[in-house]
Amino acid sequence: MAVFGVQVVFSLVMFTFLHKMAPYYSLGRWIMSKRLYRYLHPTNEELKQLSSGNVPGKSNTNQSGKNKRRKNFTNPSSDESFTVPRNIPLELDQAPVEDIDLVSLQYYSEYVWLMDFSFCALIVYVLTEIYYIISPHRIEFNLSVLWCLLVVAFCVRILASQAWLYMRTEEGGERVLLFTFTFFFLVFAMGVLVVGDNIIEFGIEKGYQNFSLSAVEFLEKQGNTSHGPLSFLTFKSVLALLGMLVGGLLTFPGLRLSKLHQDTVKYTRDRKMVNMIVQINYLLPLVLMLLWVKPVGRDLLCGKAIKFGKALLYEDQFDGFRLHLLLLMCGLRFLLMPLFLQSHLNLAYEKVENMKKESGRITNIELQKMVARVFYYLCVVAIQYVVPVLLIMFLTFLLKTLGGLSWASLFGETAVDFFTPAPKPHMSFPKINAEGTVGSIMESAAQLTGALGDIKGIFSPVWYRGIITYFLWWVLTVWFTSTSLGIMYYSQSS
Repeated sequence: MAVFGVQVVFSLVMFTFLHKMAPYYSLGRWIMSKRLYRYLHPTNEELKQLSSGNVPGKSNTNQSGKNKRRKNFTNPSSDESFTVPRNIPLELDQAPVEDIDLVSLQYYSEYVWLMDFSFCALIVYVLTEIYYIISPHRIEFNLSVLWCLLVVAFCVRILASQAWLYMRTEEGGERVLLFTFTFFFLVFAMGVLVVGDNIIEFGIEKGYQNFSLSAVEFLEKQGNTSHGPLSFLTFKSVLALLGMLVGGLLTFPGLRLSKLHQDTVKYTRDRKMVNMIVQINYLLPLVLMLLWVKPVGRDLLCGKAIKFGKALLYEDQFDGFRLHLLLLMCGLRFLLMPLFLQSHLNLAYEKVENMKKESGRITNIELQKMVARVFYYLCVVAIQYVVPVLLIMFLTFLLKTLGGLSWASLFGETAVDFFTPAPKPHMSFPKINAEGTVGSIMESAAQLTGALGDIKGIFSPVWYRGIITYFLWWVLTVWFTSTSLGIMYYSQSS
């Protein structure tokens, strides 16, 4: 408790909430329940009446039909199989999505756990930031970093499980598409890392030099001689390989977002303000990508590109501006999440309308599955939409905390001095006789503290800033690139 202080209370409260209250109160269920509307598949009786030219009655059988389809949407067909014309005059019924409908969806448990854990991690991070502002105890380990790392790990795990499913699919071309994009992003990452920090200001070179020198000093203290942990070229090669893996994991989320964006733009065409917000939501990652390109971002906004130009932001404000804009983008995407998910659910109606334009016949089982399958993959779509947003959000938190940045830097040095408490002065403990038990404990604690301080000196804020900035910018770039390529494809195919 003395090492972590009040932060342990925050974590224990959130763990208790996850264990006790999450089955009753869930952010993931709240986003979907009674905010989205799904299309119900037709029953066999309705299809028979429509195929024979009769319109089924709505007064007596409609409610019972809805209840039956609500219970059996994952297996909508019965043993009876028959065919109906594709141009059948079918009108799908709508029903609000309820909690009971979500339980049997694919990836439902993963989606709910990720959303609830991320929400708790966000609360822990906010409370920890407030605690660090009002408390001068700067020597404590920041437990919110562990929560952020866990969220990133859960996001990567879910994306990897979905990518593995695509890899196992032999039909449909998903495997070939995944390999193609993965190789493309490998070449792209190698090209990006060739560019120096004077063009794209990751800070990788400074971070590597700081890490290498600190590691050499640490090894010399331990009595080992070394020229460094690894060469700079090997270090960049490792980053390129990791960038390739990230690109492969974000391929299908980007392509999914492109489809959702196209459908949402189409459905909001009559609502000009909402349509404009959707377009801004698509372009914000591009703006953030360009802010890390030094001639376009820092030099332009800080007045260095134009000799007699007026600076819009000071150097210290620019980093804070990027952090706030990243959170603004994440907040906007969370606000638009129900709109994008509803666009996915509307695919059931579109599929039926497109089917009516075709000739021939279709079985009742295929028609029912075509409608029900759209809702069945709702949680898969939600995960592919929200996981990149969570990655960007919590990488931003890690960049601020581990990179030594400040939220208040956007508002000037006065705000930074006000929200940054003075460090607690170092307290010297009196020497204790080492022969006693207390003396042995204090001596071991002093040795452990010194070792942790040496290790902390190796991984400095400069190192974290370079690494986290690279992965944060790369997630933005990969996500926007795959989304843009998907939009180009769907625009040409429509």
